[in-house]
Amino acid sequence: MKTAMDSTVSVIIPAYNASRTIGETLRSASAQTYGNLEIIVVDDGSRDETPEIVRAHAATDSRIRLVTQANAGVAAARNAGVAASHGEFIAPLDSDDLWHPAKIERQLQVFRDGGEDVGLVYTWFALIDGQSRVVQLRHDPRYEGDVLAALAYRNFIGNGSSALIRRDVFDRTGGYDPSLRGRGGQGCEDWKLYFEIAAISQFGVVPAPMTGYRDLDDNMSSDVLQMLRSRDLCTADLLPAHPQLAKAFRSGRNRLSRLLFHRAIRLGRKQDVARLGLSIVRYDPLFFAAMVGSLPISAFKGVIGRLWRSGGYQGQAAGDFAGLNPL
Repeated sequence: MKTAMDSTVSVIIPAYNASRTIGETLRSASAQTYGNLEIIVVDDGSRDETPEIVRAHAATDSRIRLVTQANAGVAAARNAGVAASHGEFIAPLDSDDLWHPAKIERQLQVFRDGGEDVGLVYTWFALIDGQSRVVQLRHDPRYEGDVLAALAYRNFIGNGSSALIRRDVFDRTGGYDPSLRGRGGQGCEDWKLYFEIAAISQFGVVPAPMTGYRDLDDNMSSDVLQMLRSRDLCTADLLPAHPQLAKAFRSGRNRLSRLLFHRAIRLGRKQDVARLGLSIVRYDPLFFAAMVGSLPISAFKGVIGRLWRSGGYQGQAAGDFAGLNPL
């Protein structure tokens, strides 16, 4: 019987017009200290050089394989990659994110120590910029075991590239939900899947920044209204089976909208501020009134925090993500 430490891990990389970053992402996957990998890139109808770059990498690393499909969205691409894979564990990796070389090995150790009840192990992430420089190291959740209520409130994993998932647990869920794209709400597919996994299994964590999450203006998560629509659609799908978590879902939606609203103010995105304000008023007018009432203090703190992160903080901790030395 295979154990966690001698199982095949299927790395699933959805890619759409990813020529700027896919090469570096593939190098970070290939460089894992745990070598029993298959690396499947699903090209989702790219119109740039993404397929050619992947083929070039596959020519030097036999573990890399390219799957192509007509453009169908990130959820469909991830599902196609899983369907084409054979590993006992599934490791999603977005085409602009990076992994620390020891990421998979550290996660498999948590699976080994936690036993069969653990269905997903996540890591902390470092926020990186377009040049793969670390710009923030503030992600440090410690949720383990039964995390369902915590996930109803917020996606504490924070991205689509940190999780390592048992295949048999993934297969008991609906996979990534491709219907969100057709309903105008791409963006929270990973959160919805994590919630479905949390409903049937335990979570583990590697408390170190083993994932580099890239913060770019054209990331899907930069479309603030789409992110809120996506969360609302996912909540509507999940809530009927978990009515006891209605308050957590609602509080979490308000938390996300406040974070997006304050971020839009700090970045000077006036159109986003107006649109988010209208969305929040429609969803919870009392919360909007309370948020606006506290805005001067919170906005000031946000500006100071941003200056601190882009000044003294970076001077001490910034650097290439691969150069981090997690504990």
